[in-house]
Amino acid sequence: MFKAPYYKTDGKKGKARELPESLFDGVVNEPVLHRAVKVYLANQRQGTHQGKSRGMVAGGSRKPWRQKGTGRARQGTTRAAQWAGGGRAFPRIPTSHRQQLPRQVRQLARRSAFNARAEGERVILIDGMQLEAPKTKALREYFESIELGGKKLLILTNGVRENVYLSARNLSNVEVRPFGQESVFDILHADIVVIEREAIDAMQNEGGDDA
Repeated sequence: MFKAPYYKTDGKKGKARELPESLFDGVVNEPVLHRAVKVYLANQRQGTHQGKSRGMVAGGSRKPWRQKGTGRARQGTTRAAQWAGGGRAFPRIPTSHRQQLPRQVRQLARRSAFNARAEGERVILIDGMQLEAPKTKALREYFESIELGGKKLLILTNGVRENVYLSARNLSNVEVRPFGQESVFDILHADIVVIEREAIDAMQNEGGDDA
């Protein structure tokens, strides 16, 4: 069973906590991780690129010169692809790049990503961050106090914590997600995964990994 360092609200280090086997089962399936990241990146593509075909550009509806007798190649319209300002041949059209993974594959990929970080001792548990107001300085100083300053962090909160999210917006190396809504890419992109202890406790009370 994996264990993770645990830090209290004041930044003091507590006793290492065991991570639940339902999520941290020790299995790292690299092919599934690769597939999950590819699907995530494909789904980030907007697919809104579009070029104009000869039917979409304006002007040039008649032949620029007569068919025969000029010594020049025959031309039907200046909107053809070989003319400057004409339409493109085989232009790009809006395309959906959306892909999906089966639910069981998503679950395996999520567990594999967490296990990959836990194997490298890069999962940390903290007490819930209760910020009365958005304050980037307070959040930065807290992570500096537990020696995480300057590292790429993924903070997984117990539910939506708006003040934590707003406090982290100005920190380029920090991402905040509610626990269970993180992607495999988010986990693997971070150097350290910081999880609020209450989120882990709530997951265990609910009876496992349902994401």
